[in-house]
Amino acid sequence: MSPAVLFDIDGTLVDSNYAHVHAWTRAFREAGIPVAAWRTHRSIGMDGGKLLESLTGDAEEERAQHAKELHTQYYEELAPMLEPLPGTRELLAEIERRGLQVVLATSAPENELSILRDVLGVDDIVSESTSSQDVETAKPEPHIVDIALERAGVPADRAVFVGDSVWDVEASRSAKVDCIGVRSGGISAAELRDAGAIEVYDDPADLRSSLDDSAIARLLDRR
Repeated sequence: MSPAVLFDIDGTLVDSNYAHVHAWTRAFREAGIPVAAWRTHRSIGMDGGKLLESLTGDAEEERAQHAKELHTQYYEELAPMLEPLPGTRELLAEIERRGLQVVLATSAPENELSILRDVLGVDDIVSESTSSQDVETAKPEPHIVDIALERAGVPADRAVFVGDSVWDVEASRSAKVDCIGVRSGGISAAELRDAGAIEVYDDPADLRSSLDDSAIARLLDRR
């Protein structure tokens, strides 16, 4: 199988992180759980269960689950506002044109993944994908990355992961996959590099313009 480029979606390919922050902030407030929006932003990309545990603390489980349900409702209401990040479609098309696999390695729930794939509109070039249904615990655990590799039919050294959060970087490192970071999710280049990202770009457009000098281009030598 051809080498694969594994992509997180939220904050990496679709400008959705702040929609999640808004939906969670509204949900927590309605559920009676005080959580500052900046703390929520710092947890976006983390496994849903871990996110709830870290942000709700000692809150009753029933209220936490109610907040989770409200988040789903409010996020879906924001779906018409979601857009691909600049350069996303061009980046994915160019990767596919060069003979590499495009794999969506996300831990988003199926309902959110459906929304995100509609926003992306590139199903014709996506070879494989994952969702939260594939694992019990998602990022920063490496299981989603492992499953993405398995579905792409490639070992870790014939893949690169692209993500926007420290959770993405930690998950890919644990799976022994090199990770490229993008700042489009709102996390600084310094934090992504400190977590282990081998390269950092502003967004998909920036990565596309530097593709020939990136770790993705070096995958071509491994075909």
